Parts: sequence; structure tokens; C-alpha cells
Amino acid sequence: MKRCSTVQLREKEIINLCDGMRLGYADDFEFDLNDGRITALLLTVHQGFLRCGKNDEFRIPWDKIECVGEDTVLVRLNPSEAPYCEFFRKNDRRIKLL
Repeated sequence: MKRCSTVQLREKEIINLCDGMRLGYADDFEFDLNDGRITALLLTVHQGFLRCGKNDEFRIPWDKIECVGEDTVLVRLNPSEAPYCEFFRKNDRRIKLL
């Protein structure tokens, strides 16, 4: 079993496999205190000039994570369940997946 620290996990970019959207990087984690496992990745999206303004935060459940690679975390969020804020759609953060 390969292990990864939370510091290393924060350095990996999160990408949605369903639409190729770059979601950003995990800002925080949700833990189950009973067994110490991560249950979700939490992302904060800063909007406004110099990151001062409205902040949107959304949660990616751990069961939606498909793969944790060297540089990226691949998630599978369908558009109907994806908690995307308008920031992602306006800035078209899509990438091509090989």
C-alpha cells in the first residue's frame, strides 16, 4: 500500500474525469475521528480582486476519488452532482486528458 501525507495531497491538482475541469487544490480535509481516515477533500475558491471577496467552499467525498497519482487527484463528479461554483465555468479551467 502506497502512502501519502496530507502535505503531499495538498500539492496535487484535483481534476474531474467527467468533464476535464481543473478544480484546484485541496485546502482542507474532513476526517472521521473514530478511525482517523479522510472522508472528504475540501476546496475553497477565492473570488474577487487579490482573493478578497466571496469565498466558495465545496466538499468532494472520498468515494468520488478515482485515483491519487504523482501530480493529480482524479475525481468523478457528474455535472448534476458537481458542486461547481460559477468561478470554474467562467474561467473555463478545462484541460485535455490523455
